[in-house]
Amino acid sequence: MLIVRLWNYISGYVIIRIEGLTLERFINLSTINNIYLWDIERLDYTTIQAKVSLKGFKELKPIILKVGSRYNILSREGLPFFLTKLRKRKMLALGFILMIGVIFFLTSFIWNIDISSPKGFNQEELVEYLNEKGVKIGVRKSFVDNEELKIEILKEFDDIAYINLKITGTKLIVNLKEREFYSNDDKWDKNKPANIISSKKGVVQKVIAKNGNPLVEKGDIVKKGQVLITGVLKNEEEENILLVHSEGEILAKTYYYKTIKEPIIKKVKEETGEKYFSREIKIGEKSIHIKNDDIPFKNYIEHVDDRSNEFYSIIPFDIIKHEYREVRIKEVKQNIDSLKEALSVIITKEAMKEVKEDMKVESKEITFEKKDNFLITSIKLEMIENIAEKEYINENIEIQNDDSNDDLKENEEE
Repeated sequence: MLIVRLWNYISGYVIIRIEGLTLERFINLSTINNIYLWDIERLDYTTIQAKVSLKGFKELKPIILKVGSRYNILSREGLPFFLTKLRKRKMLALGFILMIGVIFFLTSFIWNIDISSPKGFNQEELVEYLNEKGVKIGVRKSFVDNEELKIEILKEFDDIAYINLKITGTKLIVNLKEREFYSNDDKWDKNKPANIISSKKGVVQKVIAKNGNPLVEKGDIVKKGQVLITGVLKNEEEENILLVHSEGEILAKTYYYKTIKEPIIKKVKEETGEKYFSREIKIGEKSIHIKNDDIPFKNYIEHVDDRSNEFYSIIPFDIIKHEYREVRIKEVKQNIDSLKEALSVIITKEAMKEVKEDMKVESKEITFEKKDNFLITSIKLEMIENIAEKEYINENIEIQNDDSNDDLKENEEE
């Protein structure tokens, strides 16, 4: 398929529109006569659009007349038509040749460095190291020795377990994996004293204190960061402070809110069937647009066909096709009841993304409000979840017996 498309571009082809009542017969006769049509698109019941080679178009005319259809040439594409335009514009032709020469010259350099790494890895440090080694944007590809550079990076960075370097076009792609180190910070050290604090605002429903002293009870309203189970305990016999590692759960009622709005009178785009094509030559992050003239439509939808990347192994740059489809802007008034039903489903799905497996949804409330040209939809979820979160206690703080009693009382009052 790739070779066929390349050949059709070199030999030239036309984009035609066929109108008639016997389109199926037209396609069947074309197939029987070995006339290759591709990218066939049905615009409506009596109209299709397709691409055909120049030779196939000449053989297609008798068939079009035979089935009683009409045709219209939308555009002429391919190398022959492009060269014809260049012959009429000698300076443009010279500029094009120079441009191709410059493109081939520029493709011998690296213009983009793409680093793929795990989250949290310091990419800037690696980029600085590459720059020190002379591997940076604008360096010749022949300068980069992938195998030697990999060895040097692994020696320099102890936290990198694996690295792969690959030059694709004008891009240097760096893929790496970090070495996994065990850290006590990954898990809570049970030998260190800790409090249980609130991860968010809520109304306490149940307190399960396995270790430590609970400071809240059912019905209390707590705020984010508030101490719920303290690891600061007073030993009555020794009359001093004991620090422990608190354990437990605090089940609380929490709320989640979300709002979306949708216009009641909505502007929609309706395609007219008219199209305009242009091409773009892309080298790394740089691009050059090739257009015959300005886009002839006021309102349009742009479709980018980057299937030309299939040629990347043959030519050192991308040729991207841009298709502009003319559209009419229409105003459509949406049915309120249908809109409410649709928005209820959408906002519920969005809200449920915030609900984790250990959460329980107690109730859901959806409300609607009309404001100007918008229907505003709001949802309120009432959930039961564990809001307990650990926080280490600073052991270096000296707590006096009398002061500690006052602190504990103040926490209980809060």
